[in-house]
Amino acid sequence: MKLQNKVAIVTGASSGIGLAIAKLYAQEGVKVILSDIGVEAGEKAAKEIGENATFFSCDVSKSEKVDELVKFAEEKFGSLDIMVNNAGVGGLGGIIECSDEDWNRIISINLSGVFYGSRAAARYMKEKNIKGSIINISSILGTVGLEGTIAYCSAKGGVVQLTHAASLDLAKSGIRINAIAPGFIETNMTKDFLASEFGDMVRANTPMGYVGKPEDIAQAALYLADDNASSYVTGEVLHVDGGWRAR
Repeated sequence: MKLQNKVAIVTGASSGIGLAIAKLYAQEGVKVILSDIGVEAGEKAAKEIGENATFFSCDVSKSEKVDELVKFAEEKFGSLDIMVNNAGVGGLGGIIECSDEDWNRIISINLSGVFYGSRAAARYMKEKNIKGSIINISSILGTVGLEGTIAYCSAKGGVVQLTHAASLDLAKSGIRINAIAPGFIETNMTKDFLASEFGDMVRANTPMGYVGKPEDIAQAALYLADDNASSYVTGEVLHVDGGWRAR
């Protein structure tokens, strides 16, 4: 087991990418706190993973709730070695159509939530002298644009720059912070539009010709969490997108 006895928090972990990461971590010996706003689904997911997993409800758009989440990790498992800031929401609307409400909702979860999680984990790790790993889930839409997704692209682009800047702040403390930029991944959030003509466009424009699975992202998160495999990697954005960005 690559990560035996490590402790990790995974936000947005009741389904999709977050759940795949939590499952893989547990298989590798990690004690995992699954976090989400959906209590029933989160508790069910943690129970299915087994004794090395537990659930804690958290709205990542509230900084005090994220601080409570990190405190819970210490109280439950005695440490925090890995923080995966995965919680996020989708949202449509171009520069003209995007309302204040939609903008604020997407930014508060997809960008501010990542900041709160990174800050809370970094503060704890530095205080306890833990050379931990913080992993932020961005998107290919953090580095390339897509029509009609102004708030989502802005938030995910912010995650990329947050990761770059924070890596410089934390490097001397031995805390690594990296981002994963998934391409189009089949999850509950994406399944409807991937079943439409939009999905046909995605497949046609993905060099590998198919849509990724949550497990593809989980393997990248395993690599970045492993302080043997990725000990010299910080401030990086790992694109897992079937070649989309290379076009």
